[in-house]
Amino acid sequence: MRKIVLYIAASLDGYIARSNGNIDWLHDEKYTIPDEDFGYSAFMKTIDTTLMGHSTYKEILSFDAPFPYLDTKNFVFSRSLKQNTEDVEFINNDAAEFIKQLKQQPGKDIWLIGGGQLNTLVLNTGLLDKIILTYIPIVLGEGIPIFTKGTKEQKLKLKQLESKQYSNGFVQAVYNI
Repeated sequence: MRKIVLYIAASLDGYIARSNGNIDWLHDEKYTIPDEDFGYSAFMKTIDTTLMGHSTYKEILSFDAPFPYLDTKNFVFSRSLKQNTEDVEFINNDAAEFIKQLKQQPGKDIWLIGGGQLNTLVLNTGLLDKIILTYIPIVLGEGIPIFTKGTKEQKLKLKQLESKQYSNGFVQAVYNI
């Protein structure tokens, strides 16, 4: 069965974006390490599908770049009916049931991109298998949390041999659910 993997970065105080959805703090040049992508390229080889909420999708579209996930099947969850594009399919029915069926289909792992509401739904329904969380050495004070209010308590197992620290202060922790 395919696994759902939340591969995400967060501030030390647990936010994945500013309150307005902006993630400019992730692209601060002081965090750059030449020839280092923090495992992104290796991770991308393990997936063939992405899942994201509509707000996350809109934020991705605001980047001054082409849509970055052209080599994957992309699903965007929205409460309202949206027109599919050549890059994404919009899902507005039961997200948990859709994801449960998707996990049963053949293929590589599935990247749960976020945001917080979708992360919470996937975790609370027992569909999340793994979290790869990169802590960024910044405290935002407020913003969009990794998981929203109403998240059920979960005990995670740290995969110590897969977790890493980087010279720029990033700490990447890998957890199994």
